[in-house]
Amino acid sequence: MTSTAAPPVEESTAPGADGTRAPLTSGRAPAPADRHTRRFGLPVAICLVMGNVIGGGIFLLPASVAPFGTISLLAFAVLTVGAIALALVFGRLAERHPQTGGPYVYVRAAFGDFAGFLAAYSYWMTAWVSNAALAVASVGYLAVLFPAVGDHKWSMCLAALAVQWLPALSNLAGTRYVGAVQVVATVLKLVPLLLVAVGGLFFFDPANLGPFQATGQSPVGAVSASAAILLFSYIGVESATVSAGEVRDPARNVGRATVLGTLGAATVYLLGTLAVFGLVGHDKLVSSGAPFTDAVDAMFGGTWGGTLVAGAAVISMVGALNGWTLLSAQTPYAAAKDGLFPKVFEKKQRGVPVAGVLVTVVMASALTVWNYVAGSAAVFDALVLITTFTATVPYLLSTAAQLYFLASGQSGRVRRGQLVRDAVLAGLAFAFSMWLVAGSGYAAVYQGVLFLFAGVLVYALMSARKRRAAA
Repeated sequence: MTSTAAPPVEESTAPGADGTRAPLTSGRAPAPADRHTRRFGLPVAICLVMGNVIGGGIFLLPASVAPFGTISLLAFAVLTVGAIALALVFGRLAERHPQTGGPYVYVRAAFGDFAGFLAAYSYWMTAWVSNAALAVASVGYLAVLFPAVGDHKWSMCLAALAVQWLPALSNLAGTRYVGAVQVVATVLKLVPLLLVAVGGLFFFDPANLGPFQATGQSPVGAVSASAAILLFSYIGVESATVSAGEVRDPARNVGRATVLGTLGAATVYLLGTLAVFGLVGHDKLVSSGAPFTDAVDAMFGGTWGGTLVAGAAVISMVGALNGWTLLSAQTPYAAAKDGLFPKVFEKKQRGVPVAGVLVTVVMASALTVWNYVAGSAAVFDALVLITTFTATVPYLLSTAAQLYFLASGQSGRVRRGQLVRDAVLAGLAFAFSMWLVAGSGYAAVYQGVLFLFAGVLVYALMSARKRRAAA
């Protein structure tokens, strides 16, 4: 099957460090594709969003929020509204800047090189550290399927490395294979989740729900406390925007994929949590280490639920790693095109930024090995804590960019009703992003800000090199 080259994308500009308008070169059309390269259609883009949002955390979420009672479902509903508002804002931004890089592109277009660099730098750090955390978390589920994996530290370490490198290899094979793996992984992990989320409603017993409010807190306090646990369930809604350059008709499909993927993930989250609440008794659920396993066992009896859920969790995490590995390479690629990251990140083969994939997987692997061989996992835990804050930085800056475009009139001539709607959505998304920052906790914000300040030195060196090259 032959592929045609993508139509050229109009090049936009952003204010540079010296106040001049610098071209957003990351918007250039990709080179003609080979047989290993294929631009993502709408279904693949939706799977990219859903696969990245739904990682491994969903399998523990019901037990995590059960101590607060069913009021936690209200918190989930509130968060879903915020996440959908954020997805709609990203959709509008993607229509304006349908280019690879997502948040980095929008922030740089609005606020210049420095803010754009911070968005790219924090997003890249979040991606590779999160990949290491996902791989380590998957080992527990792998040990259920293959008990020998959990016998020794070295076997656990090798398993975690394999879980990272297999998605990296699919990325290196080309975008055609990245999309195929993402679709298959998303479908396979949704089957057992929907089995519980939809099928569980037929076994639903209201007596299992327990109290509406199980703590002595006020309703507002209980919602806020449970929301703090749930806040990061929707990290990844921007996935399609980061890979916009690989999506067919990005101005149209990226926004649709972002919204539809977020809605799909929200449906699975809400129905799945509700079904588990109605299948597993509240007293048992609050102490459960595998709530979806308990739910499957309650539906069908026996003990095979653990194997099914463990398999679904491994597939879910591998799918998430497949998507996040691509995103971790796309953001540095876009920044490198603009001279804000080393040029090595700009090189592509088979539609994939090879250096970005390799650097990401090597750094994540090194962190994984450190986690298993060091006497203490303090470094690993600290880095994971930092990413709970750095993941929110591109969201906050992107929503601020949308507000800037609307307030400055750069969104073009639009009807007053549409302008008001976009402003309200941007305001909600900004508030949601601020909530994400607050939910990170004092330690994450403190350490994350130190990390961002360290990035200032990197920006200074890259900016100086860029100016010398221009001169």
